[in-house]
Amino acid sequence: MHRDETILAVGMSDAARMLGLSQRTIASLVSKQQLTSRKVGRRRIIPVVALERFVKHDRLSRQARAKKKEKNAR
Repeated sequence: MHRDETILAVGMSDAARMLGLSQRTIASLVSKQQLTSRKVGRRRIIPVVALERFVKHDRLSRQARAKKKEKNAR
């Protein structure tokens, strides 16, 4: 693959590696529709933007919970 090529989607194992999760966890997230994927033939691919969205959403959720906890402590 050339360096100027942009990767749009990855397989389940690459998605797990990129997020530092197990393949089983990725499969679970996909089956619960918490992570967008698409079936292409026998293969399931996950858009890279879906991985980024998943990570960003998780971080925002933690920040929102921390703010709420801080607000309730006052």
